Amino acid sequence: MRVQDRVREFIKQNFLIDEVGDEQSFLGDGVIDSLGIMQVVAFVEAELGSKVPDTDLVPDNFDSIARVAAYVERMRRAA
Repeated sequence: MRVQDRVREFIKQNFLIDEVGDEQSFLGDGVIDSLGIMQVVAFVEAELGSKVPDTDLVPDNFDSIARVAAYVERMRRAA
């Protein structure tokens, strides 16, 4: 399963969202709040095997499905 699909399923199941676009802003569109972002970070660390350093906890990495997936792919390539 693609990273984007795994992230989408996590969002839908944990935040009871029916649909969310790949580029839709989590914070800007009110999909999830800042505590929800931390749940996404924990998901990335636990489920996708990518440790997230504090310096990477920025909206550019975690504000949409596409951004989370791109971040995970970058981390995997760097490992």
